[in-house]
Amino acid sequence: MPETTDPDPNVVREGGAHAGPAQHEHAAHAPPEQHAPPSHAGHDMPMRTAGPRHDHHEMMVADFRRRFLVCAVATAPVLLLSPVIQQALHLGALRFGGDSYVLLALSAFIYAYGGTPFIEGAIDEAAKRLPGMMTLIAVAITAAFAYSAAVVVGLAGEVFFWELATLIDIMLLGHWIEMRSVMGASRALQELARLIPEQAHLIKPDGSADDVPAAALRPSDRVLIKPGERAPADGSVVEGHSSVNEAMLTGESTPVEKRAGDQVIGGSINGEGSLTVEVEKTGADTYISQVIRLVEEAQQSKSRSQDLANRAALWLVIVALGAGAATLAAWLIIGQSFAFALTRSITVMVIACPHALGLAVPLVVAVSTALAAGRGLLIRRRNAFEMARRLSAIVFDKTGTLTEGRFGVTGVVALDGGDEEAVLGLAAAVESHSQHPIAQGVVRGAEERSIAIPAVSDFAAITGKGARGTVQGREILVVSPAYLDERGIAGDSAALSRIAGKGRTIVHVLEADKLVGAIALADVIRQESKEAVRRLHDLGIKVMMLTGDNQQVAEWVADELGLDDYFAQVPPEQKAARITELQRRGLVVGMVGDGVNDAPALAQADVGIAIGAGTQVAIESADIILVKNDPRNVADLLGLSQATWRKMAQNLAWATGYNVFAIPLAAGAAYNAGIVLSPALGAALMSVSTVIVAINARLLRMADS
Repeated sequence: MPETTDPDPNVVREGGAHAGPAQHEHAAHAPPEQHAPPSHAGHDMPMRTAGPRHDHHEMMVADFRRRFLVCAVATAPVLLLSPVIQQALHLGALRFGGDSYVLLALSAFIYAYGGTPFIEGAIDEAAKRLPGMMTLIAVAITAAFAYSAAVVVGLAGEVFFWELATLIDIMLLGHWIEMRSVMGASRALQELARLIPEQAHLIKPDGSADDVPAAALRPSDRVLIKPGERAPADGSVVEGHSSVNEAMLTGESTPVEKRAGDQVIGGSINGEGSLTVEVEKTGADTYISQVIRLVEEAQQSKSRSQDLANRAALWLVIVALGAGAATLAAWLIIGQSFAFALTRSITVMVIACPHALGLAVPLVVAVSTALAAGRGLLIRRRNAFEMARRLSAIVFDKTGTLTEGRFGVTGVVALDGGDEEAVLGLAAAVESHSQHPIAQGVVRGAEERSIAIPAVSDFAAITGKGARGTVQGREILVVSPAYLDERGIAGDSAALSRIAGKGRTIVHVLEADKLVGAIALADVIRQESKEAVRRLHDLGIKVMMLTGDNQQVAEWVADELGLDDYFAQVPPEQKAARITELQRRGLVVGMVGDGVNDAPALAQADVGIAIGAGTQVAIESADIILVKNDPRNVADLLGLSQATWRKMAQNLAWATGYNVFAIPLAAGAAYNAGIVLSPALGAALMSVSTVIVAINARLLRMADS
């Protein structure tokens, strides 16, 4: 459970969603320590590329490919010169004096050149006191080479240089394929980095545009984005009207209309109109940079599943080394030759390499976090993401989460045969000079109904009661029920009952002291909220609401959405306590919020989910961030978490189950049945296991589609 300490809004916690002006350090990605080559130093993450980590990873992929190809070529003469191969293929004519020394030289080259990555990896594991896959491979190839070399110089026995060469070839091939899979899993980050265009049209003070490098833009610069071009930075529209495609950034499938005042994300594609945008964020502060950073942090952060896999891999190394030694001793005691016993022992160590086990979780995580980022779900803490599959209750904040946090007109009534549109138009005229949320709701209601709003003069606020003004020569008042009570003005209760209801605020429209109509307003429930609740119920999740609003409003929203429970009139300092209360009932609780007052509850919840458009404090307190203000994304998140866990479980089951059956077979348990595995075949089976795990992880994209 996350700690409940309230975050300091002025302090960015480690791993937080906010990126300061400076570049951020990122630990390089490598497979887990138990089976990885030496780790790589941290580095700065530049804006336009995936950084040195990615470049170094590409170099490692190229290195394994080169070593594999060179060793594969050198293996051909090793096979032709090996006595066992010559006897099997009747190639005795290839024998010549000193051929065993040529065979030794070729094998020494393959061992030194092809085996170096594994030997260096074993040294690194020894330095960390975490023996793993590299240790097993290094022990196996070193024992095979040393024994065969000793036979060449006079020790009685049989050489198996061909097994050594093919073993190294297959191990290099397996690592090459594996690392290509790891790169493929994080390729979405490269695609994000490439979304920012190279050039931008900077608008100069004289109004002309000059092409400059996008990296040279600074906050407050103004840029022109032509139809079909990508936004070069994050900013807000100051002029123009267009639709913008944000699918690659937020997962929003349909283009989003943009007008003056709307936000534009760098990398989004402009539609049919031209936009003038004032730059607000550049470099490491941009949305894309923060997404890349969050995804990398999620891929590299600890998780319970990875800890389990790492512990299992460590124990498997111990078991494999022990089983290898026991196999060697057992076959020698039975009376087999040292060469046969050593071959069985080496095969055990090779086939038991915890390669697939070590990749079972990281590859799934790499795919799932990149997949989530592409759909507007930013995972900050993997533990919480894994916990999401176990949630039994989701608690939503009301304002700004289930509702839009703004008043909307839900009904209008006109008295004495008047016209409802005229009443709303008169009220909107007066309220157009007020900044009160109710006033803005009245104006918005008229605009949404395309009602003409006449001009107003002599506007004056009535403190705590409403406002008045002169509209078309008539004195119009828009006031609260308290004003009517104060003046003793009677309303038409029958007419008002048609628009009254739970959670609705009623304002009255008067001409002088005569009541001419009334308007009902309520916090607008998001259109997506009902579907979100339905989808969560389909997943067996209880859906609740936590709000500081009054009982009537909370009850109305809960009834409209079909919530299982709600908590009304909860002050900010008590929200975390309500989450604790639910946890004491045995529920695993997820909290969804967007405000400063939600931060303690987000931190207390088993999984804290922040709406991305919310305050920075809420985002800093959350485990997962929803880029869009769409509550349906919570159901998407839970679905992805469940699909991810299934893939992890499948990979872990395959990797561990494979070793349970493969180790006895490698040790020679089926020898009497004529089944004997060579080290090379054992390496091939191990590599196949690794490839299966990698492919299964990539199939998460299909499972989530």
